[in-house]
Amino acid sequence: MPGTEVAASTFPFLYSHSGLDALKHLRGLGYDKFEMMIFPPHCWPREMDAAERRSYRDWLEGEGCSLTSFCYPLLDNNPNGVDKLMREYTLDRYREAIDLAAEWKCPYLVAIPGPVNSLINPPTKWMVDWFIEGMKKLVDHASGTGVNLLLENVPFTFLPTAKDMKETAEMIDPSVGINFDICNSVFIKEDPVAAIHMLGDMLKNVHISDSGAEEFKHERLGTGIVDPGPTFKALQDIGYQGVTVMEIITDALDENADPDADIRASHAILASHGWNPLG
Repeated sequence: MPGTEVAASTFPFLYSHSGLDALKHLRGLGYDKFEMMIFPPHCWPREMDAAERRSYRDWLEGEGCSLTSFCYPLLDNNPNGVDKLMREYTLDRYREAIDLAAEWKCPYLVAIPGPVNSLINPPTKWMVDWFIEGMKKLVDHASGTGVNLLLENVPFTFLPTAKDMKETAEMIDPSVGINFDICNSVFIKEDPVAAIHMLGDMLKNVHISDSGAEEFKHERLGTGIVDPGPTFKALQDIGYQGVTVMEIITDALDENADPDADIRASHAILASHGWNPLG
């Protein structure tokens, strides 16, 4: 059934594995579709030579696997920072990610507005203008590559809602879609079902995980405030054709953590609500 496929994110292995080793590990769990985190030292295009880039592509092709999306989490960069040099630096890293996505036949690059400081921020109009200007440059760079930009709703940015993402994407370019993060939406007390219906055919990729109501997390499903059932129905209502990515952020370097168990448990919950089961 369209819209029921599940992919696994390499996020839990950001510091424990290279990107390729994370893919191989997730393949061992039974996955053949993946979202690749773009972040050093995990997978950072500017540090990869041609042979390393080719090794990823050859492995994916050899295994019959595919990348659903690239996710650049902006943990230390900012496309709407007040320093023009930071904005330009961040856009250059995005351009490198677009080129790599094209090489690896990955259709989407997820982009988010930069983080903001809760004490004092630049005027919102400045940040919006900087962000839109930068994303338009990236759309131009991606033209003809087969890679499209997706904007994601993230609580710690200055544009946290699904409505923000829809309106901003419409100001950038018709090719820009939405990566809707269900957990992020629920955490800010947005109605994710209404958000999905509002986004409609602009919705191209979905993230899901769980969080408590007070502390922002991306944990295994069934531990917090996210109910996958209504969102699955909403996705079916709009005729969603894309993949749902389990973005479970359990640090594999934490000796008390078990990301494999969290991924399996989360997938079982998704399957109970209508998504495809593992295997």
